[in-house]
Amino acid sequence: MTVLAAFLAAFAMGVASNRADSSWHGDAILGASVQDSSYGCIVCHADKRRAFVLGVHSERGIHCDDCHGGDPSAFETAPAHRGRFLGVPDKGETVQLCGSCHSDPNQMRQYGLPSGQIAELRTSKHGELLLEQRNWDAPTCTDCHEVHTVLRPDDARSRVHPTNIPATCGSCHDDETLMAKYGLPTDELTRYRESAHGVALLEKENFAAPTCIGCHGSHAALPPGVTEVVNVCSHCHVLLGREFGRGPHGAATRNGQLAGCIGCHSNHGTERPAIDEIAQACANCHAPGSDGAMMGALIEERVLAAQHDLDRAAHAIEQLVEAGRDVSDERFRYQAAYTQFAQMAKVQHSLAIEELDDLGLRVRSNVEIIERTAEVVRD
Repeated sequence: MTVLAAFLAAFAMGVASNRADSSWHGDAILGASVQDSSYGCIVCHADKRRAFVLGVHSERGIHCDDCHGGDPSAFETAPAHRGRFLGVPDKGETVQLCGSCHSDPNQMRQYGLPSGQIAELRTSKHGELLLEQRNWDAPTCTDCHEVHTVLRPDDARSRVHPTNIPATCGSCHDDETLMAKYGLPTDELTRYRESAHGVALLEKENFAAPTCIGCHGSHAALPPGVTEVVNVCSHCHVLLGREFGRGPHGAATRNGQLAGCIGCHSNHGTERPAIDEIAQACANCHAPGSDGAMMGALIEERVLAAQHDLDRAAHAIEQLVEAGRDVSDERFRYQAAYTQFAQMAKVQHSLAIEELDDLGLRVRSNVEIIERTAEVVRD
């Protein structure tokens, strides 16, 4: 065991004993003023204390010496830093220090918090760089969660609040100089902000929309592999994932021949091909005249026809409204047609052309009934 490892092991044991034995724990810290004259750390570190009391660790009775050691009852530097003292931990030490509590199921259970974050971090590229290679370019706990003002993830001020996660990840992944060292692009955040996911989260504040960690994970942050992308997208897009899986593209993805959903939608941009661009999307992979290219043309033809039918129905309803007719039944039938049209977007992922034909005929049947009603009014 190295000297550092022995120190941190003793340090972790000391955290628990401090909490049990310290007579000044409790109310002297919880909600206490920065000017508390019984608290020696503030003599030099009032700014750190001021930041700390705003966070959740202060609420839970954690103190300076629980992380840094030393003697908080002392008011001079030498005695305050005597014994088991850790000043500013480096990034590797920070992981072990945070893990001394957050890897303990007995401590985390009462707060409903997981205790496997450090184990997950070790599986990530961040963890590999940080813990195995001791590369301080990689983030440690305090790079994402702050140092002293540790806030809950549901606090909008927290760096790990859903609306702040893209910017938190972007603080490194938007850095061109840093990313150039690893051959990584720096446009992910820009593309995400413009994507359906980014607009839903950042503009519409729909917290069901995925942030970076929804696809990559948080502590175990890794890009999904080729065969994993569909499974990741299917966390939210369950029905689309099932349809994709039962079609030929699903088999190709499982065999590692296709990058799943991002073959058509990209990853951070999540672009959705327009209806009149479906055939071109297929042609990006399938040669002209091939079965795949022809299938794309057929799908585009079916979906465009259904869209045209819906436009006809909407026009017919407008005519009925202008004629002063009650259109409650027609609007209900239009909604049924629209629902069937929306199902076509799901089924097209399986390339089941017969099912698309069936849905298209259902759309047309409802539309024709609406149009016949409008024709009676015109006549």
